[in-house]
Amino acid sequence: MKSAADIKGVVSQQTVLQPAARQETELVAEECAIALVYNGISHAVLMASPIDLEDLALGFSLSEAIVESPQQFYGCELEEHAEGIELQIAISNQAMSQLKQRRRFLMGASGCGLCGIDSLTGMQRELTRLDRKSTPSSESIEKALMHLNVAQRIRQATGATHCAAAFDEQGELLFLREDIGRHNALDKLIGAHLSLDAEVGFYLVSSRASYEMVAKTVSAGVSNLVCVSAPTSMAITTAEQSGLNLIAFARPDRYRIYSGFNSE
Repeated sequence: MKSAADIKGVVSQQTVLQPAARQETELVAEECAIALVYNGISHAVLMASPIDLEDLALGFSLSEAIVESPQQFYGCELEEHAEGIELQIAISNQAMSQLKQRRRFLMGASGCGLCGIDSLTGMQRELTRLDRKSTPSSESIEKALMHLNVAQRIRQATGATHCAAAFDEQGELLFLREDIGRHNALDKLIGAHLSLDAEVGFYLVSSRASYEMVAKTVSAGVSNLVCVSAPTSMAITTAEQSGLNLIAFARPDRYRIYSGFNSE
């Protein structure tokens, strides 16, 4: 188990009561209000883990179609307040003009991806069609799952976070991001991916596959999404329409392909 010093700022020590009124100290995950402010205008408030917030800002901006490319994202500065953290994000004038036209204000619990839309038609967005590729090999997925089990430092300490990780085609870990919210973890991963400009074989997430998780993966241009839990019907439909290979119920010895074709 990681110590509090290893993950300072994202866990805290709390006293809990055990049976027979025995007190113990344990580590719990920090949860913080994160406000995303674009060119001085507040747009979204997320409950998130206060780590890798620059990655969150970039990944959220792209996956929520606030910017069309990283070139429209000029930078991010963090401002700490008693109530939480503001991410002061600078984007291009064109992106800001489009954002104003959308007239959206999100208030999400743990990164709820669709909260705040003003109509049913607002949830449907046009996604880029990916070039269909073959799915990762069984060996690659098995290796990735082994990496995932040992690389989640906050989850090992608290048991309270999700993670999203990027792997190469051989299943070697490239980078991993954690957060109390699954959407936030994926946005952080996307931000890291775009910042590092790495060649990614597939994303692996510790959660179920929902529409939002599929849409965010497609927005990053990644052709394979592997999930340890179940997919939803809309996730499967969206993956099929977008050319994304969707693999769920991933275990070291088995998995299910819901969209795509087997490479073996």
